[in-house]
Amino acid sequence: MKTGSQLTFYTLRSRRHNGEYISNWLPKLAQQAGIHGVTVADATKGIGHDGAWHSASFFELTDQPIEIIMIAENASCDKLFVLLEAEKPNLFYTKTAIEYGTI
Repeated sequence: MKTGSQLTFYTLRSRRHNGEYISNWLPKLAQQAGIHGVTVADATKGIGHDGAWHSASFFELTDQPIEIIMIAENASCDKLFVLLEAEKPNLFYTKTAIEYGTI
């Protein structure tokens, strides 16, 4: 058993940072911080911080909400946030203390 944090970042499929999709860029940044377990999950719809509905439609996926979920030791999470502070990507996130392991 280990203790650490679960980080969940919320964004849209179409969002980019320095020309690269956030859903591709953020997992690479996490690897630089020593985080190797990252899941990108598609959501069908959600309400953004601006109060607007966002959803994937049959014809258009750019407004589709996604979650980027990471589980890591706190030291790796701290390294990631140092990298994020330097990049300033304007991402909403949650950070939850967890216990994790493999059975």
